[in-house]
Amino acid sequence: MNKFTDSAAGGAGAPSVGAASAGAVSGGGGYRLLAADEPQSFIELGRNGRSNFVIVVDHAGRRIPRALGDLGLPPAELERHIAWDIGALGVARRMAATLDAPLLAQTYSRLVIDCNRDPAVATSIPTIGESIPIPGNLNLRPEDIAARRAEIFEPYHRQVRALLDERAAAGRPTILIAQHSMTNVFKGVRREMHAAVLYNRDRRFAGLVLDSLRGEAGLVIGDNEPYFVSDETDYTVPRHGEARGLPHVEIEIRQDLITDDAGQDEWAGRICRALQSAEHVFLGKAQ
Repeated sequence: MNKFTDSAAGGAGAPSVGAASAGAVSGGGGYRLLAADEPQSFIELGRNGRSNFVIVVDHAGRRIPRALGDLGLPPAELERHIAWDIGALGVARRMAATLDAPLLAQTYSRLVIDCNRDPAVATSIPTIGESIPIPGNLNLRPEDIAARRAEIFEPYHRQVRALLDERAAAGRPTILIAQHSMTNVFKGVRREMHAAVLYNRDRRFAGLVLDSLRGEAGLVIGDNEPYFVSDETDYTVPRHGEARGLPHVEIEIRQDLITDDAGQDEWAGRICRALQSAEHVFLGKAQ
């Protein structure tokens, strides 16, 4: 996760030194960001999974298009939470396998464009990550911004929409799960909670997941903290969950708990149990 407290607005104007090479002119005269041999902006697994769950990971990867170099940041910064949700994809892959659920994950760094933020919001392309300036995101031209949206943001969300449309046309129930991770220390303050359950206008399914997780001894689970879902700070839940009337939840797990295989296994199992418990209650299935 990377909320409004973590980043500041992107700007428009003349290209900066860090962004001047951001893209190339294609044969048709259009501006391109990704080279022909660079991967698309998402991975998709288990599209035909039998589960009612659909899992998405908005900040799964930390890849930066070659044309953007390192965005003016030292390598160590690109390993940190400002670039991606550490451990979230590993947990989500295990969840998808256990639940037999489709998984869609965005593979480029949120430093390029945040795929869980409306592109109309200034922080869609951050100029500050936590407290670190991002030189390659300063003074971007309109075509720089448009290319990031067209080649990274839109393909991912188009694929999410297509999957949800397909399931709706087939009359299949869908419960949308947005998987994220959060830092264990933010701006010098340690977070004591192990995980958090987030929502906005519709708490129905999220509340059931929260109750299930809080029922496990020794866990501290945040209820819409340290983040909460809003139209200003989120895109996936408002646009794909709320707008369709789908039951949904956004889940944060503290990153130091899921940096290795053992932690990812443990938390994937824990989240799956909570989701299945909530599903039984929400859909009125027999326990």
